[in-house]
Amino acid sequence: MSDPQQPALQAGEVHKNYGASKGRAALAGVSLEVHPGECLALLGMNGAGKTTLIKCLLDLAAPTSGSLSIFGQDHSRPLSRQQLAYVPERFSPPGWLHARDYFRLAAHLHGLAFPQPGLRGMLAELDLEESILDRPMREFSKGMAQKIGLAAAFLAQRPLLVLDEPMSGLDPLSRIRVRRQLHLQRADGCAVLMSTHSLADVEDLADRVAILHAGSLRFIGTVDEWLARHGTSSLEEAYLAVVDAARQAPVKVWPPDPASWLAT
Repeated sequence: MSDPQQPALQAGEVHKNYGASKGRAALAGVSLEVHPGECLALLGMNGAGKTTLIKCLLDLAAPTSGSLSIFGQDHSRPLSRQQLAYVPERFSPPGWLHARDYFRLAAHLHGLAFPQPGLRGMLAELDLEESILDRPMREFSKGMAQKIGLAAAFLAQRPLLVLDEPMSGLDPLSRIRVRRQLHLQRADGCAVLMSTHSLADVEDLADRVAILHAGSLRFIGTVDEWLARHGTSSLEEAYLAVVDAARQAPVKVWPPDPASWLAT
């Protein structure tokens, strides 16, 4: 069981380097926390490191150094990841799999009975007809498949949701419905780590925002703190200010001594 006194997620000086000499930094010392009932939005351009951080958290990629924990347990322990539900940006289950079987599989992986009592209600909440349960996933548009993945994650009722571009492929109505469900999940104490390119989603959903650029954390704080720092009421202007400042700053290289690459 999760401990409500612990951060749902804690990252400490996480570095992730790629390349034969491990000289290209995808993450350069990222530290952040996500607390129960909070939504932290990861914001940044393509290649900023958002998905890499999520992959390290899920133990799909090994950090070069640093620490990651889920409710106080090291992220590499399978038990720690039982506390979360995850939806990738490119949600693509096998095309031959029927939606009903996908929900059954997701419930089984989370140790839940199937069908869950809230399945019909969740389908309705996300504007999905119950008849989709008997259709193979290959028949669904990207947006419909995305909503199925999100519905399964919401039904899991885990204390931490990790969502990589959750609004990808969704039409405006579906975005409204997913946002509403995320507000309900947080009201029940669920923590949400969400990567996004959408400033509108940040404004509506995020308690705090973490801005990544070239693998480095350039800002973390509330949206109001972010706007106040740059003296604007526009998220677009505040974001441009962060990116412009990051582009003018020296490029961070880790480790600082290239000779140390040869020792690894």
